[in-house]
Amino acid sequence: MSEIVYLNGSLMPRSKARISPLDYGFLYGFGLFETMRAYGGKVFRMDSHLSRLSHATDILGVPIKTAKLKQAVIDILHVNKLVDARIRITISSGEGKMVPDPSTCKKPTVLIMAQHYHPYPKEIYQKGFRAIISSIRRNSQSPLSRLKSTSHLESMLARQEARAAGADEALFLNEKGILAEASMSNIFIVTHGTLRTPGEESGILPGITRGTILELASKLGIDAAEQDIKPDEFSQAEEAFLTNSLMEIMPLTEAEGKPVASGRPEAITKRLMAAYKKLVIQSG
Repeated sequence: MSEIVYLNGSLMPRSKARISPLDYGFLYGFGLFETMRAYGGKVFRMDSHLSRLSHATDILGVPIKTAKLKQAVIDILHVNKLVDARIRITISSGEGKMVPDPSTCKKPTVLIMAQHYHPYPKEIYQKGFRAIISSIRRNSQSPLSRLKSTSHLESMLARQEARAAGADEALFLNEKGILAEASMSNIFIVTHGTLRTPGEESGILPGITRGTILELASKLGIDAAEQDIKPDEFSQAEEAFLTNSLMEIMPLTEAEGKPVASGRPEAITKRLMAAYKKLVIQSG
């Protein structure tokens, strides 16, 4: 059976889906997206994802109906017979004039796709990711840093840097030289037993998984703080990990060619990984 997608209110084979060459998401990156993960046929924290998306579309002036999107996601999973899946919602301001003027866009483009998700093997989580610090800087003063925008060029360039260096991820510093986030994930480190992650003012996308980790830390009695982190603090870190909705919690065991602490996943990371898995099961 061919993959079915949702486009502008209709379900159709992906091979039949067509978007205008004058769509502003294509021409100017004037759009947004959300990536979610389904476990056992249910999307984890879908309401949180849709709430973030709705807030972002308000900023862009692209109205959406959250309830309609939610039903469309459910329909996409059902029609594609998906149980464990990755889902992406992409929304642009739609077709407009070639001269950049969002006011010429009269109807948003809404595309939803879902595919079976193959998690990383257990061996990858046991080994952890290696990361470099990107030469590109996040601008903490830019509203783009807080939006999951289809203008994802900085992150894609940073990922190219990481691959060229033989690493798995690239870490962004902001214009002040403070750690912000990774190209596709948020970052946490542990120093002196305290779990730390950059605050929103550092120029990060406030990830749904990031927020979940802070909730779990509180429930587990783990001291946690949102605060500035300097890149040289990796040499003092007791452990570190990355988070996003697809990979959940990925240990970060090497930064800039040097091991983070022992170079293996450590106690707090393991506790949170187990707690996250338990939460997913309970939410199913």
